Amino acid sequence: MTAEMIAPEWMHRQITSEQYDSWTDEQCAGIEIVDGMVIVSPSASKRHNRIARLLANALDEAGGVEWNADTDFDVRLQDVPLNNRRPDVVVYRADTIDESPTRPEHVLLLVEVVSPGSETTDRVVKLDQYAKAGIPFHWRVEQSVGRVPVVHTYVLDAAEGAYRAGELFTGVVKAVAPYPVEVDLSGL
Repeated sequence: MTAEMIAPEWMHRQITSEQYDSWTDEQCAGIEIVDGMVIVSPSASKRHNRIARLLANALDEAGGVEWNADTDFDVRLQDVPLNNRRPDVVVYRADTIDESPTRPEHVLLLVEVVSPGSETTDRVVKLDQYAKAGIPFHWRVEQSVGRVPVVHTYVLDAAEGAYRAGELFTGVVKAVAPYPVEVDLSGL
């Protein structure tokens, strides 16, 4: 069995932003690009998707007319080498809704819901990448079956180019940064 039989040839070489931009939405679904290489993400659980949707809905409402919150689309962190991440929730400026790709300067907050198999990437790698890209706020949601999700918030220290820990929420998120929002995750 050859590597081509397991994965297509394009998954074994670096791709450029131009190549990626020419792909269809179906080709881009469920993948991220890190240093130009395709990373396939496993499908999220229903619990994972529900947490993301609840947070996106609450953040979208809190953002008013200036900010939108959505799920399931790319944020282009850099063009060379290509780094495209697909956070679970993206809060972005409403006036950039039709701009593609979404860039760090369009984004206020990224939320990652940690799932089995993505622990190191979501806890360490993405935290560093988002900070280097200049995303002002980052939330990481830890979940486990039978327990209430825990939300870790981070605020960018621009001088350091790194995040500093913010508030920690269990069950009910009552955050004021980036804007006042309350969402109850205790029933999950």
